[in-house]
Amino acid sequence: MRLLRSALLLTAACLPVAAVAQTAPAQVSVKPIAYTERTLPNGLRVYAIRDTGTPNVSVQVWYDVGSKDDPKGKSGFAHMFEHLMFKSTRNLVSEQMDRLTEDVGGYNNASTNDDYTNYYEVIPANHLQRLLFAEADRMASLVVEPKSFGSERDVVKEELRQSTLARPYGKLFSLYYPALAYTAHPYARGTIGSLENLEAAGIDDVRAFHATYYRPDNAILVVSGNFDPAQLNGWVDQYFAKIKKPAAAIPRVTVAEPARTKAVTRTVYEPNTPLPAVLVSYHVPADRDADSAALTVLNAVLATGESSRLYENVVYRDQVAQSAEAFLDTKQSTGNLVVYAIMAGGKTAEAGEAALKREIARFRDAPVSAAELAEAKNEILTQSIQSRETAEGKASTLAAAVLIDGDPQAADKQLAAIARVTAADIQRVARKYLGENQSATIRYMPIADKPATGVADTIAVAPTVQVAELKAPADIEIVTPAPDGQGVQPPAPSAPVSPTIPQPVEVRLANGMRLVTVERHDLPIVTAYLVTAGGAATDPANRAGVSSLAAELLTKGTRTRSATQIARAIEGLAARSAARRAAMARRST
Repeated sequence: MRLLRSALLLTAACLPVAAVAQTAPAQVSVKPIAYTERTLPNGLRVYAIRDTGTPNVSVQVWYDVGSKDDPKGKSGFAHMFEHLMFKSTRNLVSEQMDRLTEDVGGYNNASTNDDYTNYYEVIPANHLQRLLFAEADRMASLVVEPKSFGSERDVVKEELRQSTLARPYGKLFSLYYPALAYTAHPYARGTIGSLENLEAAGIDDVRAFHATYYRPDNAILVVSGNFDPAQLNGWVDQYFAKIKKPAAAIPRVTVAEPARTKAVTRTVYEPNTPLPAVLVSYHVPADRDADSAALTVLNAVLATGESSRLYENVVYRDQVAQSAEAFLDTKQSTGNLVVYAIMAGGKTAEAGEAALKREIARFRDAPVSAAELAEAKNEILTQSIQSRETAEGKASTLAAAVLIDGDPQAADKQLAAIARVTAADIQRVARKYLGENQSATIRYMPIADKPATGVADTIAVAPTVQVAELKAPADIEIVTPAPDGQGVQPPAPSAPVSPTIPQPVEVRLANGMRLVTVERHDLPIVTAYLVTAGGAATDPANRAGVSSLAAELLTKGTRTRSATQIARAIEGLAARSAARRAAMARRST
């Protein structure tokens, strides 16, 4: 039978082992990602990251096509096409990628970005050949037929309704932010698209899109995990080298977004908006730009954790907003630093806007402190180490560096550049990119607040945004499933790879507390969990949720430290704390 037990977990997650002082960044050496690289005659770039310490392998194919490449009048097209890639191929039936991964204990997924579309799997290492076969088959011979096209278009339309149109603040982030941020570049169109544009897409457009962008010389293959290099090369040659490289050139978006020299502000009123919100964006250079390092550190000071400036000042001290966040949205071309807040009850959007812009102005007016600089660098270092803990993480880090920055070593170089960032660098980039006249502000208001005689602003993709036409290649092959008995089946799995599992060591302290340690020395990072018995199972009959509330309060203050002091102490070491109630399951017979 299945037994459940509950617990309260207090987590101090993932801090560098050398992060012992809040006034200096951790002196931790992060090994560069070790990889091999080769390019097939058809243009496919292949990267291999070998790790014999894991029993798994991650297979990733990233295509240099994203929502910026959506055809004219068909925004959301790249995302819809991502869904179609899980349908049938010449040799695979619909949804067989799930059977090749989930049925053997692995998983698969995909995502569409402004600049790329990626497909990735994590499976036991002995299934590597099968996934290489499958990825090559859907690159070379995807079946696009009316039934699957129609069903997946409906799925994407429903996703748009649920994730953007029905969700509070969904239109703010998915549609309004990009539309106001850009006047020329097709980044202005949201990845999710629009219902009208999705409906306008036809099956011939889909076939043309696949023939235009889903080709070996517009893709990279990354394999990370436990594999034999010679065997991997043989399989890659067997399945991918035979895919033909089309003769036609790959269309590219080359328009440059003009600099914003005058602040813009729009006010919109939307249903299903519980509280007013404000979003302010500022143009920043492409991710490969040398200033990205200083902007990354600035963003960490501004918004990482409860000791960040936004949380301490806007949320905790002034209580203007119930949440205030920021993110650095860098891309192949012009990106944005985005700062936003959802107001606290009774607070106005104008007050939130003033608070956000006041925090941005502080970066222009004065250097950050040594403690802030050290904490931010430690936090970025921790995130980087975490991204390299798994085969999938290393593969994704390298692939993004290749497609966004054009350099497989970009992530390692940027980490080194971040270590060199000074307080003066942060003030310099704030003055360069984050001026008031460079801001684009959206006030996102509940529909009930709309004045009876007021006219709301509209935010839409500007007619000056340049979008390429989709020109169908002349020699598109319409692929059909192989007749029964004539298809090529995925190869059989090879012998299983035995995992190397670290052994836990347990001691009991004098006060009765159990201490369990598991040593790993491949990365300079420590993760700690404090687990106490209790949880929802111990809630009084008329006090449901008490355990969850208690868990939340564990980091909100003690007799000797305030919530801010706790956050500073933990986050100064580049750690993150979180308390939560967890229902853990185990099987018993």
